Amino acid sequence: MKRMEFRERSGRALDKHKSPPSVLKVNEVLAQKGNSHTRAKIANSSSLEGIGFFCCIAPDVKIGKNVKFSKFVNLYGCEVGDDTKIGAFVEIQKNAKVGKRCKISSHTFICEGVTIEDEVFIGHNVTFVNDTFPRATTTAGSLQTEADWKVETTLVKRGASIGSGVTILANVVIGEQALIGAGAVVTKDVPAYAVVSGNPGKVMRYFNQGGSHD
Repeated sequence: MKRMEFRERSGRALDKHKSPPSVLKVNEVLAQKGNSHTRAKIANSSSLEGIGFFCCIAPDVKIGKNVKFSKFVNLYGCEVGDDTKIGAFVEIQKNAKVGKRCKISSHTFICEGVTIEDEVFIGHNVTFVNDTFPRATTTAGSLQTEADWKVETTLVKRGASIGSGVTILANVVIGEQALIGAGAVVTKDVPAYAVVSGNPGKVMRYFNQGGSHD
């Protein structure tokens, strides 16, 4: 029986019965694709977990060392620091920054204007917001462009943890080592070492600076 094959977009034949390597170096994947649109600014030893063909990484993305990506990520105009892991179906927009040794779980949306410092944990399906009063159109009825609104920023400080399903509104600072419980809606600044939960999010208690509960 003739061995079945399939072809990816570049037309290169792949063995249907051969498993792809679990980790592919980013530079190798981009070279295989031969597409200048995907040639991001990548440090040595960065990698793609799974099949790199399903990752959309724009040429203006700055990627540190030993960064790992799962499938189906979408990054453009952003920065990702060393040793960070990006889960599946994550989008990081332009002018967003993710620090070193962070973990960004699947289905999270990091919009323009968000800065995430080092060693931050972001759970699944976390959503950031950068416009307090969003509108699709102008008063004249035409679709809004970048000239019609202003990006509002958010800062997540070092070592903070954001639970799954959290929504973080614009103009918020989340302090160092703070913990945001799953499903919370963060509408205002969170102090360092605070534990926040609910909608709207409220401080429930604090950690000691050593990491233990008060």
